[in-house]
Amino acid sequence: MSHHLDSPLARQDVRLDLTDLYAFRGATGTVLVVNASHSLGEPATPGFHPEGMYELKIDLDGDAVEDVTCRLVFSERDEQGRQPYVLHRVAGPDATDPSAAGTVVLSGTTEVEAEADGLRAWAGHAGDPFWIEPDVLHAVGHAFHDGTRVDLADWDAAQAKNLFAGQTVYSIVLEIPDEQLVATSPAGRIGVWAVATLATDAGGWRSINRIGLPMIHPLFAQYDEDLGDRLNAGVPSDDLVTYGDHVTDRVAGVVAAYGTAEDPRAYAERVAHRFFPNVLPYEVGTPAAFGFVGWNGRSLTDNVPDVMFSLAANTPVSLGIGKGSVTAKPRPVFPYVPAVA
Repeated sequence: MSHHLDSPLARQDVRLDLTDLYAFRGATGTVLVVNASHSLGEPATPGFHPEGMYELKIDLDGDAVEDVTCRLVFSERDEQGRQPYVLHRVAGPDATDPSAAGTVVLSGTTEVEAEADGLRAWAGHAGDPFWIEPDVLHAVGHAFHDGTRVDLADWDAAQAKNLFAGQTVYSIVLEIPDEQLVATSPAGRIGVWAVATLATDAGGWRSINRIGLPMIHPLFAQYDEDLGDRLNAGVPSDDLVTYGDHVTDRVAGVVAAYGTAEDPRAYAERVAHRFFPNVLPYEVGTPAAFGFVGWNGRSLTDNVPDVMFSLAANTPVSLGIGKGSVTAKPRPVFPYVPAVA
């Protein structure tokens, strides 16, 4: 799974469990999507957490530190199950401060499109556009935990299935005018990640979930739950120093087992530098594609498990399924995410 139910802390309240992050070209600007609250987690209360913050972070100068934070806070559900929300824009040095007020740029209600000054927003219940094959998922997790090949000897690709078929998420969709991003970004390149935090009794904020690139948790934290919680804390600019050696060790073990690199550790170090800082790169105004050639944003139909599993193992690893296994298809128009089937 990309980021679904990825750590003990995230599973305590799946409304704050971020499942996937996307960045792609939309009809009027750059689209950022973050999904949360997966139906497999059986949330006691559907929707978004009214004591949490959902932040989309945008780095404009390549230093893995946010220059703009788009922050959404939600109110309690009304009798119809809808939640009012407010979108704040926090820019400059304050973008790193969870307590900075920023500027209110838009207010809305879930399930209803909202727009202000060219910015479009939508939040609500959606079909999950992601797919994963559970047997391959678990085999990959064991391999990178134990330093072995991916054991699929008893797996029949003809029986491959999408664990998430028919499942749902709660999506936040922002379509941001390109000129708001490229004016200060060299060559229009941005980096994106998302954070879900929860208010503490002491008046601060606790990071519950952080997502940038897909599949980091399934590769390295399926069977290391403490690592799962730690990967969700911190900031991207510290990732390589904090987690680089650990990821290098895990990748080197699998690559050595396959014998696909003359120097498995040197290969693994290069992978760690690809994975960290854990930020999704995107060139504004271009078609998104998260593939073997390179990473430029992520569309709603990119086959990221095959890409990330194969890259980390330095050998082909396939789920045996693709976007055809998704029961609810992405929409061609705003808000783009699949309608609930």
